[in-house]
Amino acid sequence: MSRMRYGLRRWGGLGVVGLLTAPVQAEEMSLDEISVTSDKPARRFGEAAAGGAAPPDGILPVVADRFATVTVVTGSELARAQPTSLGEALFDKPGLSATTFAPGSASRPIVRGLDNHRVRILENGTGVQDMSDLGEDHAVPINPLINDRIEVIRGPAGLRYGSQAVGGVVSVENNRIPTAIPAGGVAGRVTTGLSAVDNGRNVAATVDAGHGNVAVHADAFKSAADDYDTPLGIQRNSFNRSQGGAIGASYLFERGFVGLSFSHFDSVYGIPGIGSAAQRTRLDPTQDKLQARGEIRPLDGPVAAIRFWAGGSNYRHNEFGTAPSGVEEIAAVFNNRAAEGRIELDHVPVETAFGTLSGQFGFQAERRTLRISGAEGGLLRPTDTRVQAAYLFEELALGGGLRLQAAGRIEGNRVAGTQALFPADFLPEGPGDEPVESRRTRRFAPKSASFGALQDLSHGFVASLTGSYVERAPTSPELFSRGPHEASATFEIGDPNLRLERARTVELAFRRGEGPFRLDATGYVTRYTGFVYKRLTGFTCGDTFDSCGIGGGDLRQVVYSQAGATFTGAEISGQIDLVPVGDGFAGLSAQYDFVRAQFDDGSFVPRIPPHRVGGGVFLRADGWTAQISLLHAFAQTQTAPLETPTPGYNDLKAEIAYRRPLDPAVYGVSEVTLGLRGTNLLDDVIRNAASFRKDEVVLPGRNVRLFLTARF
Repeated sequence: MSRMRYGLRRWGGLGVVGLLTAPVQAEEMSLDEISVTSDKPARRFGEAAAGGAAPPDGILPVVADRFATVTVVTGSELARAQPTSLGEALFDKPGLSATTFAPGSASRPIVRGLDNHRVRILENGTGVQDMSDLGEDHAVPINPLINDRIEVIRGPAGLRYGSQAVGGVVSVENNRIPTAIPAGGVAGRVTTGLSAVDNGRNVAATVDAGHGNVAVHADAFKSAADDYDTPLGIQRNSFNRSQGGAIGASYLFERGFVGLSFSHFDSVYGIPGIGSAAQRTRLDPTQDKLQARGEIRPLDGPVAAIRFWAGGSNYRHNEFGTAPSGVEEIAAVFNNRAAEGRIELDHVPVETAFGTLSGQFGFQAERRTLRISGAEGGLLRPTDTRVQAAYLFEELALGGGLRLQAAGRIEGNRVAGTQALFPADFLPEGPGDEPVESRRTRRFAPKSASFGALQDLSHGFVASLTGSYVERAPTSPELFSRGPHEASATFEIGDPNLRLERARTVELAFRRGEGPFRLDATGYVTRYTGFVYKRLTGFTCGDTFDSCGIGGGDLRQVVYSQAGATFTGAEISGQIDLVPVGDGFAGLSAQYDFVRAQFDDGSFVPRIPPHRVGGGVFLRADGWTAQISLLHAFAQTQTAPLETPTPGYNDLKAEIAYRRPLDPAVYGVSEVTLGLRGTNLLDDVIRNAASFRKDEVVLPGRNVRLFLTARF
């Protein structure tokens, strides 16, 4: 293989977060030193937050030396758990939950009690460009099985990706645009599994190869599951099917690379619940996406590195159901076209009287058009959203393990759509009374800033204190929604006069990522002015506004509203190695998280996850990984008006796996991992307090999954 010099820097490779905290010293690495495999990504400035090789199975991944709070789900954990949605992959992590509107398919991540328009989902640095933020019944078009890892970033790092990331960033990292040639020229993996609770079948494969200056990638996946079982019986209409894949290629040169990828996703899944199961409601999302990415590191001059990301996609889904006549029909067709570009420049580190100053500045532009047609097209008239932004991150290393960081962002946000003017009480005056509509364009200029301090402590501990101020512009659904959404059983009403949402956050963290004791503990307080939320009015509607409040429909009326609110929370996870066993250890793990969200009038924000506490024991030695843990969720009684309390539950999990290296010349593969994983082993009734459908939809019951991963 060519030994050309790529000019990479050993910067710990922290994707979203590493961009904020690059040290000054850099050393070049040959391509052999940064060979990409599924769990050993290229260690590049601007890559994923886990950095370098993934930790061994069973090790708690802690990103300690960073300003942001980062949760990492490694590729090996994804291969063992085999989630079919991002929400399922993150549901039980501290500080995280999921919408679980349709578990296993439409389940979007929730971060610190925030979802939809406050949590941005990225794939390799650009937005996922779907419609999952428009409705909880819409799936994210990503299958986790082909990914190298998933990172959830909270804190100032989100400023890089816009005000819609005020709650957090869910960053999916894979090698669809390869950044290096694997050792030996070819590498890959095949993952497959079977699950008992839903007759689930999964298979995914990735291949990376290259020669000379060219690296290529290909992947494919297919998942299928029937209606899943619960302690209360079969959850009807909870099936899901998905398949897709991608191809990509990059040209590597002496001090950088440029690459391109194309991916396709298609799926079909049912919406569980009383009414939707009776009508056999289902969705069939498809997406085609083109992404580009590149980097160059000049030899001289004030710019140390130039990077770019670009992506565009066409997303579409139909919403099927059975009409009262018994004939199946398409209730609506949802279309989303989106394009995004971002360019970022690192300046050369500057020596000042106080210390070394390093940083980046960047520019970002996005455009998104939404269109809904069909019988349900009244939910949202066509909209056009355009965003331009500039941002700056600077870090000052003062010595003695103390670093300071400042960041800022300014946006220009234009949202064009059709406003609907509803009565103040959201009730019609009589038959035929429909809202007056007119075209309207709203313009916003959100501004955000943050400041942080990070201090190295003794015994490997790191402490950080950050403060941030973020303004978020309302989105087109929040402004212009005006009709029925059958799949979610809601009649949604936007407010075209919404103001900027403002969030002020203070966050304190203590972390330790190495050694026998690993800890990640964070506490935060966020004060919102003009918090936008979905408020249930207590009325029901049919397909038109003139039916609202007269008992003629089964769609719950939801109004986008604003109020002051305060979110307070903490998330803690820890792990300790206690007893040496073979070449590894046996030990204990523990976790705890909570979020309390309350409006200024004393009422509670709706659909907030409950307090959770858990712990367990683990063993990793001689190729074996075994663990058993119990997560207890307390009852959620801090409910909003018209919201019912949610009982607590216990989720007992257990896993055993064996990883064995093999001789590729004999077996054709270099490593095989085989194991069993059990979830909800107590067969408890689990209802998700953060779900719109918690009173109708129970999460899967006792399940045992067999999994196998082979690498070559």
